Amino acid sequence: MQSFKSKVINLIMRNRHLLRFKLQKETFDMNTSIDDFRALCEKGAVSIEILGEGIAVNQEEIAGIRSEWISTDNAPEDKLIFYVHGGGYVSGSLNDHRRVVSMVARKSGYTCLHYEYRLAPEFPFPAALEDSLAVYRAVLEKLPSSTKILFMGESAGGGLTLALLLAIKERKLPTPIAAVVVSPWTDLTCSGASYITKNKRSVAPSNSWNVFSEHYVGENDPANPLISPLFGDLSGLPPLYINAGEDDELYDDGKQYSLKAKETGVDVTFKSGEGMVHCYPMLAPMFPEAVEALDEIMDFINKHME
Repeated sequence: MQSFKSKVINLIMRNRHLLRFKLQKETFDMNTSIDDFRALCEKGAVSIEILGEGIAVNQEEIAGIRSEWISTDNAPEDKLIFYVHGGGYVSGSLNDHRRVVSMVARKSGYTCLHYEYRLAPEFPFPAALEDSLAVYRAVLEKLPSSTKILFMGESAGGGLTLALLLAIKERKLPTPIAAVVVSPWTDLTCSGASYITKNKRSVAPSNSWNVFSEHYVGENDPANPLISPLFGDLSGLPPLYINAGEDDELYDDGKQYSLKAKETGVDVTFKSGEGMVHCYPMLAPMFPEAVEALDEIMDFINKHME
């Protein structure tokens, strides 16, 4: 049964437009300002950034891309979480994901690396994928070959993580030991039923995923597996943990991907969050379900790191 606390918090998130004295939640179209959307994301992240004691943050340019290592005091040197941030491919930065990545570093005890891939609409596909590959190649060269690397990403970063796995397979690069994706965006054709059935309960602005998709896809085919990994050959991928909230427009993206991966023989764990919104494990410790989901993710990470 869904906790009372999560119901209240999710209700506030769904109706935050009322706090701005608007009767309806915002609807995005191709004229919606992406700069304003980015500024809102940055402002929200800065207002809640609490890294906690014992967290070290070190910035570095990797393959010419602004990156950040986040670690605890006793993090082992031979284990790394390669974190791919979300933001609909149009937003996301070191600043607005530092709290989330530091939480993962603190909870897991492992060093995390995240980075700023180029964003649409200025840089549509394949810019984000190319930057991710460049950082991953540089990390492989930088770290000892014995280093265990696990991928993690949320939302568009979850979809990019899964696309990155396909690109790595195509290029015959060393595969990470496992991957965790939270509310992954795997279908940029936006054809899943949940884009319609979950729209009213979703915390995202109406039509936002269609707008983000058009910005990122550009002149390309949205069904390209390196854009929409749901349509790729998933055989041979490493073990996967997929989490998706049932009250999220991206719910079917995660569920359908997990079913297809399982059919192709991938070791996949799918966690469905009843009554939960987009990327709810990242909201820990705000309510019990988020804490429980994040703990399960840490168990999966530790299992494969150890």
